Order: sequence, then structure tokens, then C-alpha cells
Amino acid sequence: MADKKRILVVDDESQITRVLRTALSGSGYEVRTAEDGHAGLRLAREWQPDLVITDVSMPNMTGIELCGQLRAESEIPIIVLSVKGEERTKVEALNAGADDYVTKPIGMDELLARVRRNLARVHPSEDASRRKIEIGDFLIDADIFRVMVKNREIRPTPKEFELLLYLARRAGRVVTHRALLFAIWGPNSLEQPEHLRVLVAQLRKKIETEGTPHYIITEPWVGYRFEPGGE
Repeated sequence: MADKKRILVVDDESQITRVLRTALSGSGYEVRTAEDGHAGLRLAREWQPDLVITDVSMPNMTGIELCGQLRAESEIPIIVLSVKGEERTKVEALNAGADDYVTKPIGMDELLARVRRNLARVHPSEDASRRKIEIGDFLIDADIFRVMVKNREIRPTPKEFELLLYLARRAGRVVTHRALLFAIWGPNSLEQPEHLRVLVAQLRKKIETEGTPHYIITEPWVGYRFEPGGE
């Protein structure tokens, strides 16, 4: 079918690529695979996939290097695969341009959900540049500086509003500490992560109604993920 989304899987483990090809093809995607970063980069340039899934640890060209090359050339969504405990590597991949990550052993339902979410981000049903965001439990209107959560109006400070808006525009994606610090306070703030922790805590007090945060989720050692709820 002409409207099938194309997914490129890059991994040096043939067993992983076979499993992912089967699962993704069975979910209606057109899939191609590559055994290392160099082959993946060549295929991405020739085939123009809609999304790339890449392992982090590969010979010749690592997944992090592949992320950097792809991001320099396009805004294609990139999901990286990493083993449990590689927090530093996940951060490096996200900073290099990856949009999301899934930890091995891979939970296929989780991976497919991440694929759908990242494809929806670059193929939105509405204008992604809109100033008014209605998503899950939230209504955020940037023009009149208004935030509603489950029809309850909250009053964020300018920085809290900026943080919420930035996260809402990337709902479901992992956003690194570094990216948030740069976006809200600029490059001089990158070595001051305590600013972000305080701001997130303040915003959570206003938007969360339960003890355990379920809108702004902490990704340990990496950053935050915004889950708007409403399901």
C-alpha cells in the first residue's frame, strides 16, 4: 500500500532485526533493515524512511553517531535501543538527536506504542504550530496565557508556563535535562540542573492532584516525559 509508513531498523544482531521486522510488518509498516550504522545511514538517504529504530552499541558506526548524522540532515524520528543500566548512553543518544528510547529486552507493545507516538508527532492531524493545544486532560492557550487541567484553571508563573508548553508540544517523548535547560534558560544554564528540578516541582504542585506524579514523569538520569492523560 502506498500509504504504509516506512521504518528502518539498524542493529548488528540479526535475531533482533528479524523479530522487529516481523512485528512491525505485522502492524502494517514497510520495514527494511541494516546491520550497522554505515549501512543504516546509506539506506536512510536512499530509501527515505519515516522513522528509524537503531541499536546504540554497534561496530564501525555507533547508534549515537548515526543519530548525529541523521539529525544533521533531517527531522526524522529516531528511537534508540539500549540495554538496562546504560543511562549515560541514553542521554548521549538523546542529546545527539534521538527522540525516544526503548530498553532491551524489548517489550513489543511498548515499542509499537512509541513508534505510533513518534510518527504521529511528524504526521499530525492538525497544524503542529497551533498556539492552542488541547491534549488529554489539558487545554493550553499560549495567546492568552491560560492553562486548564480537567476544566480546572491553574495559574502558572511565566517559567512554569514555558516549561509546560515545551513539554506539551513533545507529549510522550523523552526530553532531556539539557534540552529543557537550554530551551527555558539558555546555554548558560546547562550546568545548573537544580533550576529545572525546582521548576518541575513547582509545576507539579499546580497540575497534579494525586501524590504520585502522572503528568510529568521522571526518566531517571535522563529527563522528563509529559503524559497528558485523558485516556
